[in-house]
Amino acid sequence: MITEYKFKTSELEAQIETLSAKGITEFSIHDTSVAKDKKRLLKIINLVARFAPDVFVSILADASVIDREVAAAATQIFCSFDIPLEVTSKGGKLLFDKKFYSSKARLLNDFGLVFGFDMTYAEAPGDSLKQFLDRLDFAVQQYPNHIDFPQTMNVEMEKTAGVTQTFSAQDIRYARDVAFACRTFYSSGRAVPWFLSVLKPLRIYASRFFADFAEWQRCNNCGYKSGFVPEAEKHLALEKMQLLFLEVKYEEKGQHELIPLVKDIVALNGAMSRLAGEGEECEVVTSWNPDDLLSEEAMNLAAFCENVCMEECRVKIFAGQDGPDYEVL
Repeated sequence: MITEYKFKTSELEAQIETLSAKGITEFSIHDTSVAKDKKRLLKIINLVARFAPDVFVSILADASVIDREVAAAATQIFCSFDIPLEVTSKGGKLLFDKKFYSSKARLLNDFGLVFGFDMTYAEAPGDSLKQFLDRLDFAVQQYPNHIDFPQTMNVEMEKTAGVTQTFSAQDIRYARDVAFACRTFYSSGRAVPWFLSVLKPLRIYASRFFADFAEWQRCNNCGYKSGFVPEAEKHLALEKMQLLFLEVKYEEKGQHELIPLVKDIVALNGAMSRLAGEGEECEVVTSWNPDDLLSEEAMNLAAFCENVCMEECRVKIFAGQDGPDYEVL
């Protein structure tokens, strides 16, 4: 059972020394004064490494403070960086530096660190639906562990999205539903290991995929307006939703022959994520060997089906010495 503990900024550094003794297993540092201060961020990371190395820490960090020194320090602890994807307005035009953010994501990926993005829509002057969807497509390509949309989780923050010359009321509803679909399918659904490879055969952008999933959610009474809370659902239930929708999309795109492979990849990765997250051991039956399903070859589904022989396997997912492991029974 994960225990969350929240404390004031003034207590932050002193409390880190007591977390393990109090049995705290997870805490978040979402303090803007820390997020933009590299020196203080490094001090906190080092304190966690010294006094609470087994505690999971979620850290809000401005992309400007992420560098090799911060990344190297973060490898000492069990953490995730939450990075706001920020835009600026200049001369009435919205600017978003893809090169800057992709370099930060690449650095974190190179160090094997977990990170996610925080995104908003219809807040900055000049923002538009097209630009929001473009940012979302860019974000997914960076392999973030999660993408958070605070406006879909906080009623007061939702009100910050206002109708403008470039963002109509209809645009706002569309952006909100796409964001909620991403929150459900990608973040809560733990899709990062396989999402881009599964998306590729559909030949559509991630934002289009999420828009279609948003429509599917509405039709199945689990969309934003229904009050559905994806974080409150068991992951296996979300996985079933993912597989149902993916089957619909693959049939729609004439890719029926790839559906068994998609199901294997999603089910195997999902089982391993539940072992890591909830400690659930299980067995899954796959149509291909798990060594192949978890290899780089599985990044190209069409080539995989052509070149890798099917081999029905009963796979046990269990906790190994270095984390989730598996064996063919």
